[in-house]
Amino acid sequence: MIYTTLLNIAIFQGIVLGLIILKSSLFNSNSNKYLAFLLFALSIVLLNYVFEIEGVFTSYPLLRFIDAIDWIFLLPVFTFLFIINRIDDDVKNRQKIYLCYIPFAYNSILNITVSLDIVARIYKIPEAYMYLINILQLIQLLLAVIIILFLPLYSYFMIRSLKDPQEKKWVIILLTTMYLLLLVWLTTYLAGLFFQLDNSSTMSGVAISATLIMHWTAYIGIYKYKLAKNKDAIYNFLNTNLAVSSASLQFKENSLTEENSTPEEYRESITADNLYFQKLELLCKEHHIYTDSTLNREKVAEKLGISAGYVSQIINTITGDNFANYINQYRVETVKKMISSSEYENYNLLTMGLESGFTSKTTFYKAFKKVTGQTPNEYKNASK
Repeated sequence: MIYTTLLNIAIFQGIVLGLIILKSSLFNSNSNKYLAFLLFALSIVLLNYVFEIEGVFTSYPLLRFIDAIDWIFLLPVFTFLFIINRIDDDVKNRQKIYLCYIPFAYNSILNITVSLDIVARIYKIPEAYMYLINILQLIQLLLAVIIILFLPLYSYFMIRSLKDPQEKKWVIILLTTMYLLLLVWLTTYLAGLFFQLDNSSTMSGVAISATLIMHWTAYIGIYKYKLAKNKDAIYNFLNTNLAVSSASLQFKENSLTEENSTPEEYRESITADNLYFQKLELLCKEHHIYTDSTLNREKVAEKLGISAGYVSQIINTITGDNFANYINQYRVETVKKMISSSEYENYNLLTMGLESGFTSKTTFYKAFKKVTGQTPNEYKNASK
């Protein structure tokens, strides 16, 4: 009783989460659409398992048509599509996505064809054709092995194109958990098929593990890392005027090369005309390097070709502030622009902050209050 209750809760949660992702403006994006489909497919797999252990298929035989469709084949497919829709378009466009659906389509057609005979009794497959059916079912088994074993491995290869380190970590954990779950299911299924072993206890464990994926996806994927279309929209907002004059940038590089010939003499007088500071301003204003949540003095120093200590010296002397506050001011100003834009009036403030480069809600609110004297919510309400 408790076991099936847990499964039913997970099924309900998966359907609700999927609908929230599809319907809410906060989560409506191409990548999250496949995350919703993943939750739906997993919910249907669990629902079929509950129907099996509760004997529902015996009472209502026609429901076996739901079970006849191999929904489990869609789990690695939707996970893969979720990943590639979060990476660069150039990488995504090179993928032949339609190939992923071939095993699912093949298995569904074959199983429904057989079920129309065994379950619905609409027609009778002649005995002469059963040999062909057996061959087609062996091909079905081969496709199951291919899609379950190799598509997740290829997904690992695609993950390297993800740019956000936090998101990459979350997706790797999701993919690994899903891969292990499918691997255990496939091994258990094959053992039961070829060796006639009782696999009910193992399948129960797999089902419970699937419920944990539901709960974990709810917390990490939705609540903690905010997988929302805000990220894509804000990215576009930040990069609307990303093109930089190559002539201007080349001038900066040439000037810095000349400066390097007499560094000590130049460093004695640090002013706002300092060419390293000008290039830093260029990197912030036009390249938006502050949106990198892992940005630090060392990374900036590497971009400028100077030491981390000199980066601090320049910023302290010219702005009278430290490196962290200097970068956070750009992040706060970016959030302020988005708050003032009617296009983003219904968007999540925390997502704005995270996409502007802040690493957490605490650092975002603290920095915003320090710069503006108001919390983001207070600032938004006052700007209406």
